Amino acid sequence: MSSPRELAVFMARVAEQSERYNDMVNYMKQVACMNVELTVEERNLLSVAYKNVVGTRRASWRVVHALTQNSNQNSKEQLDALVAYKNEIEKELTEVCTEITDLLDKHLIPACVSDEAHVFHLKLLGDYHRYLAEFRFQESKEEPAKNARAAYENAQKYAAKLPSTHPIRLGLALNFSVFYY
Repeated sequence: MSSPRELAVFMARVAEQSERYNDMVNYMKQVACMNVELTVEERNLLSVAYKNVVGTRRASWRVVHALTQNSNQNSKEQLDALVAYKNEIEKELTEVCTEITDLLDKHLIPACVSDEAHVFHLKLLGDYHRYLAEFRFQESKEEPAKNARAAYENAQKYAAKLPSTHPIRLGLALNFSVFYY
């Protein structure tokens, strides 16, 4: 008989194979809320789930945002519809990014034991705060950008304990440099 954790991980794998990433997120949320350090496989499943859910919305936002910038090619009615659609996508992005940052802050990071897990989760925290900053403008961009920087800097403290060629340490360096770009 499978434990609830094993069953949720199994179903997350099935959801991934079925390309049902919203379901995958829900299964991995169950595991994350168990307040235990995730295994490497569980961390990767969580990361893949949210990457796909957020990635499609980020791509959608970039397309719709570009269309709103070509406002001279659209009627006022079309532009209003585009802006409303962009706002809808931004709302979804905010909800998903807030959900994962809350999971990280409240459950996953406090449950970390290993330096590797700390780096992985703090990097994710930085990434999702960075995504929030991507589509915001002026003042509303400051807080998520500040939170992203703090998460990346905190992750670097743990990463210093890992070998310099460790894949998670290298991923942190890459994503932190993207943040600065």
